[in-house]
Amino acid sequence: MQTIAETELILTTENKIYHLNLSKDEIADNIILVGDPERVPIISSKFDSLEYKIQNREFITHTGTLNGKKVTAIATGIGPDNIDIVINELDALVNIDFKTRTINKNKKTLNLIRLGTSGALQQDIKVDTFIAASYGLGFDGLAHFYQNKEILEQEMGNAYTNHAALASKLADPYFVKASVNLLSLFPDIKQGITATAPGFYGPQGRTLRLKPSITDLHKKMESFAYQKNRITNFEMETSALYYLGQSLGHNTLTICAVIANRLSKQYSSDYKKTVEEMIDLVLKRIC
Repeated sequence: MQTIAETELILTTENKIYHLNLSKDEIADNIILVGDPERVPIISSKFDSLEYKIQNREFITHTGTLNGKKVTAIATGIGPDNIDIVINELDALVNIDFKTRTINKNKKTLNLIRLGTSGALQQDIKVDTFIAASYGLGFDGLAHFYQNKEILEQEMGNAYTNHAALASKLADPYFVKASVNLLSLFPDIKQGITATAPGFYGPQGRTLRLKPSITDLHKKMESFAYQKNRITNFEMETSALYYLGQSLGHNTLTICAVIANRLSKQYSSDYKKTVEEMIDLVLKRIC
């Protein structure tokens, strides 16, 4: 069996995975991912007990129990690049033997649920509501750096490419479906396609001093539909989470609080309250 080189699987002197600074016993099978580090202690404050508090760089991990179930909250930071680090390292923790540097014969499956904030891309979606991402739409190009294309929704991707007529210099958009078993836990939440951008300003159509190259981005997204699926909201992590997580055999789902509507220009008056309500809802369903 081929061993994984030290330059590929990077471990600390304490035999922990490099960026997350975690050992195998410090995470649960049910993991909540958030972008903002300040949301991790909000989540863990609701645990019945807290076993681990670990921080390295922007990555903060709290693991504890709630209603007898072990659960982990991790701050990933912002963007698909950080998701690439977090998902690969979480998978390494459960599916690679650090002593022999070999892949485990028997693979473990994690439940990875991202709780984020987003901007709505449809007029009828109200601020301070929740959206479960039935699909992730990636503008980030991350999936194209890996070999596995089987989980991509090719026909949906082709339909959007033809609809949007994007410049050839941009990465090809890709679609990945949510894990059905996790999505089924939230039948009462609005569903839609959650778009993932590789940036917050130009890639999401914002203008400060630099003008974005795509001037009708929101219009192209609002008007797209595929088999009754609409693009409902914009954020910066879901497509990478869905692609990497499911390619590695894990269950993935994103639920976002809508804190702004990009079309109506409305913004939440108290988005932190909305985020906490989302946290309470998800913890109740998984624990």
